[in-house]
Amino acid sequence: MKKKTTLSRILSYVGKYPLSLVGSLLFALLSVVGTLFVPVFLGDAIDCIVAGNVDWVGLKLQFIKTAVAAGVAAVGQWLTSLCNNRISCNVVRDLRKDAFAKIGALPLGYIDTHPRGDIVSRVVADADQFSEGLLMGFTQFFTGVLTIVGTLLFMLFTNVKIALAVVLLTPASLLIARFVATHTHKFFVEQTEARGEQMAFAEEAIAGLKTTQAFAREKANEEKFDRLNARLEKASLNATFYSSLVNPSTRFINNLVYATVALIGAFDVANGIFTVGGLTKFLSYSNQYTKPFNEISGVITELKGAFVCAARIFELIDEAEEPSDQGLPSLGQAKGNVSLQNVYFSYTPSRKLIENLSLSVSTGKRVAIVGKTGSGKTTLINLLMRFYDVDKGQVCVDGKNVREITRRSLRENYGMVLQETWLKNGTVRENIKLGKPSASDEEMIAAAKAAHAHGFIKHMEKGYDTVLSENGTISEGQRQLLCIARIMLALPPMLILDEATSSIDTRTERKIGDAFEWLMQGRTTFIVAHRLSTIQNADVILVMENGRVVQQGTHTELLQKGGAYAELYNGQFA
Repeated sequence: MKKKTTLSRILSYVGKYPLSLVGSLLFALLSVVGTLFVPVFLGDAIDCIVAGNVDWVGLKLQFIKTAVAAGVAAVGQWLTSLCNNRISCNVVRDLRKDAFAKIGALPLGYIDTHPRGDIVSRVVADADQFSEGLLMGFTQFFTGVLTIVGTLLFMLFTNVKIALAVVLLTPASLLIARFVATHTHKFFVEQTEARGEQMAFAEEAIAGLKTTQAFAREKANEEKFDRLNARLEKASLNATFYSSLVNPSTRFINNLVYATVALIGAFDVANGIFTVGGLTKFLSYSNQYTKPFNEISGVITELKGAFVCAARIFELIDEAEEPSDQGLPSLGQAKGNVSLQNVYFSYTPSRKLIENLSLSVSTGKRVAIVGKTGSGKTTLINLLMRFYDVDKGQVCVDGKNVREITRRSLRENYGMVLQETWLKNGTVRENIKLGKPSASDEEMIAAAKAAHAHGFIKHMEKGYDTVLSENGTISEGQRQLLCIARIMLALPPMLILDEATSSIDTRTERKIGDAFEWLMQGRTTFIVAHRLSTIQNADVILVMENGRVVQQGTHTELLQKGGAYAELYNGQFA
């Protein structure tokens, strides 16, 4: 993304808060005016005590004026910071809100092909760094520009000759700052990319810690993390080192300006053109005039890093969403007639998967899908749920093309229990009611009993109010029972069971089998199974190979025919 585009988009977010922006400018102006008058009053106070003749009345008055000016500057600075903090926090909140909303609208293919840790890094770490850079920019940039303009006017009004000498020397600070900022941009890019890669790996390593320990890969993970950490360290040091050259370089110019003012002013004092108090004012103004150049130079380098972070967030926000289904009709309560007509699909164009697949399933039928790993079973489920759209052909429910109805209405008619369980951080009650929040506690308990989950739930410390974590607290089998209870409560018209009892012991599985038998009555059900003993009562069994249905029929028919199904079955029960 071009920097100009990034800047304009940042300004569009900032422009949503005009009151805070105007307040920041006004209070910054108030702070600068107060700061500019302090040297005036101090210079006049010095003139009140020159040559041993002290004007005590005048000195007291100047001290009072100085205190008032300093107080006004302090209050203005505090109010400016208040407005800037409000702008910064609101802008970052809006950015995060838009980024998270975009994540919900992204196609599943994006999530499948991008590291989750990097996505999290954009929403959290990059947003934080952008917030810090934006806050510094507002706090120091406005005040700095106003201070430069104000001090320049005061100096021109006081002594044109010295003011011109100061103005001629200060562009060197800007040239140095520009040179350093231009050459540090690439290092800030490397830093944010390395941070995203490191966070992605850390998220992956923590999520798969059991597997890592089981295969004794802790040392290998540590070594890889050290490499990523070293890369981030190098990029961060480069960014910090080169950006830190700005301050000492510009300070050298500032000291040169100060020395020039002191030298010219000393001659003017000796010649009676200047008073000692007047020279003091000018020295103070030369400091006030050059100091913002240091601050703005530092702000520029910080803003470089902030812009890189903002660009990464905008890159996420700009990702192509799933095609909008706004305005499309709702499916309503489905009867459960499902058909696939000449369907072609592949995740990548170079690797073909499903080709010319046709299938028709009537209401209430139980369809078992079997096949070797990679044959396309899960892909078929993804197409039924419209997690992915077909390349050619169409998937229909009750005669309606799923592309011509809303995704929400389609998915509300399906209930899924997968081999890979998912529970959110929340209570048992919240997890079971996820598919039907309006259900009563009596309905929830009935569903838990049907799934044979009520027994272990009531033995928990707080029963249905026990808080579960996403990855811990209960066993994998208990997690799967809660997912089954979730479906028992929702009672959708169509079911997808992908190894739904894979983590459950045989005895409990047999008990749940009765509940599933009741649940599947009158509901179109797709069962993905590796254990063929669980699907012998299916109305039709689809045997898939390389994305094609190579056989279909009942368990008995397929055994009699021989071929792929018979090989799978005999391989398990020989």
